[in-house]
Amino acid sequence: MIEIIFLDVDGCLTDGKIVYSPNGDELKFFDVKDGYAIESWLKLGKKVAIITGRSSPIVEKRAQDLKITHVYQGISDKLETAKQILKFEGLEFENAAAIGDDYNDYKLLKSVGWSFKPKNAIKELEVRTRLNYKGGNGAVREMIEILIRSEGLMQEWAKRWL
Repeated sequence: MIEIIFLDVDGCLTDGKIVYSPNGDELKFFDVKDGYAIESWLKLGKKVAIITGRSSPIVEKRAQDLKITHVYQGISDKLETAKQILKFEGLEFENAAAIGDDYNDYKLLKSVGWSFKPKNAIKELEVRTRLNYKGGNGAVREMIEILIRSEGLMQEWAKRWL
């Protein structure tokens, strides 16, 4: 049973574009449907961790909005960080799913119980499930719905909102 999901940011929670305002502020765009699914996953008593290679105050803000407590930015070894999180939570890799889109996600994706990549991820990335949606455009929502359906939790998930 999957108890925790590891999320990459650029290319998964966002479309991978980094926009700078005239003032030099960094902008990222998040899909509300992904956020809705993350909130729903958490309400089922599941866990979420963000592990990303870049650092941005915008990611910290988005994580706070969604009540994600495990947020690790500027990480070069995502697998090692995931090991620490799993140890803290008393979970194993078989209890984890992850989404990634590029080479820096490779080791983590190979280690988890269920791996995903958005439609626009690099072709060379081998995963269990290639999603139909692109990063930043509902890929995380699609991943979570697949997990919820596979574990027979769709009715419980839906009743929280209906």
